[in-house]
Amino acid sequence: MRALPETISKENRQESHMGCCDNKNAPSSCCSPTHDVREQVRDGYAKIAQTGSLATAAGAQRGACCGPALSADELAVQIGYSADQIRHLPEGANMGLSCGNPTAIAALKPGQVVLDLGSGGGFDVFLAGPKVGAAGRVIGVDMTPEMLTKARRNIAVYTQNTGLENVEFRLGEIEHLPAADASVDVVISNCVINLSPDKPQVWREIARVLRPGGRVAVSDMALLRPLPPEISGLFEALIGCVAGAVLLDEYRQMMLAAGLTEVVIWPKPEYVAALTSFKDPLYHRIEEALPAGTAVGDFVTSIDVTATKPLAGSDVTEPLPAVM
Repeated sequence: MRALPETISKENRQESHMGCCDNKNAPSSCCSPTHDVREQVRDGYAKIAQTGSLATAAGAQRGACCGPALSADELAVQIGYSADQIRHLPEGANMGLSCGNPTAIAALKPGQVVLDLGSGGGFDVFLAGPKVGAAGRVIGVDMTPEMLTKARRNIAVYTQNTGLENVEFRLGEIEHLPAADASVDVVISNCVINLSPDKPQVWREIARVLRPGGRVAVSDMALLRPLPPEISGLFEALIGCVAGAVLLDEYRQMMLAAGLTEVVIWPKPEYVAALTSFKDPLYHRIEEALPAGTAVGDFVTSIDVTATKPLAGSDVTEPLPAVM
């Protein structure tokens, strides 16, 4: 088994469990509108963890971020998970928070160290664990203590089902990852980066923790064109993974600016189409605020994203085309 580097010192581990403004060594930008957005997201997802629904977090009748009016398991099948995968997950790991299946595009191999950003109830962590096997490690990071409690309770069930003891969950913000430099082979994330108020910092952190040659496999939300102000200002749309999304080209540029290469982005309109056709309350509210003659899918799409951290000394001046 590859030795897993010590990820953070005892002192830094304690700091990673603090809120940004509770940390005296945190940058001054922490106590700012950016911090306010982060706290809104944290509070919203704490309620989702406790109830399993977006209803108390954003006033919807049913569903969760990126959450459906259809059931969590039905949505998972719609976006690429198999019924067999879902059936073998610990209870409550799938809360319908996904907008894609990053484990399907990650090409995971035995022995790899995987970091899941915004791991929630552990859905993708528990799916990635068997792929990397006993010699590998999957680490989930989430800033919401209630989500970590939910995920950690399921570790024993995961071990009983698989015979593996290769997953863990850490408290931390994805803008300040609790992981050492060049300690991770693959970073995955599912419908989370759009929630960050400082997305360029998230991508810099991803590049920092990846080993040279390491890979990114992310499912997320992005904009095809700017949202109307009536939508971008909705708390429900922020928690629902819409208001925080950025345009496709901006998404690509943030990744390239962080030093990643071989960036490829696949728009996946079927996710939004599914939520629209099933009359998800959030998406219905967005529809009502759109200009006449337009649809939700004209503005927002789910995406699958892959990229690579270049090997030391490689030429990164000519990045590959990014949007498929």
